[in-house]
Amino acid sequence: MAAYRADDDYDYLFKVVLIGDSGVGKSNLLSRFTKNEFSLESKSTIGVEFATRSIRVDDKVVKAQIWDTAGQERYRAITSAYYRGAVGALLVYDVTRRVTFENVERWLKELRGHTDSNIVIMLAGNKADLLHLRAVSSEDATVFAERENTFFMETSALESTNVDNAFTEVLTQIYRVVSRKALEVGDDPATLPKGRTISVGGKDDVSAVKSSGCCSS
Repeated sequence: MAAYRADDDYDYLFKVVLIGDSGVGKSNLLSRFTKNEFSLESKSTIGVEFATRSIRVDDKVVKAQIWDTAGQERYRAITSAYYRGAVGALLVYDVTRRVTFENVERWLKELRGHTDSNIVIMLAGNKADLLHLRAVSSEDATVFAERENTFFMETSALESTNVDNAFTEVLTQIYRVVSRKALEVGDDPATLPKGRTISVGGKDDVSAVKSSGCCSS
């Protein structure tokens, strides 16, 4: 039997998408969370990239598959495939560029139009280290998040502030939703058949639960 790779050793796999205008720092948030790296030279993302990282929630290993897309309008054709199966999202704006915050409402509408109503959303005000350039107050963002029933944190990919916290909170909340749903239907998430897909709603795709079965048929 082949050695069990640690990378495959997880209980849950959740798809999380990064959305927001171009240049708000989505790719650096992703690389900071998954590789603890930051690049001042980062180029605009073209198409879609994704990376993974596993965290522990309660006694379960939760693996995040995080998708990052270009914020530019010309790549908008990818939206439906990009959102499919997503159970969490980081909606990112740049605290130094007011227009990126004003566009959050449009991104949120698009996200909710393509995903299940139970999706866990974190509004992330990135580049919070640039205090002297701030154009969006945390109060404005808090009011918006409360009105739209999303979570909210200010982050700095550069200084690694709240990056882990933002992703971990999203993954923990998804896990709570999935655990509640499993209890409602009488399933123990740990004993679900291998390969059974669990998504927060009816969209079946990436997000799944693995059991400890050794062999695939």
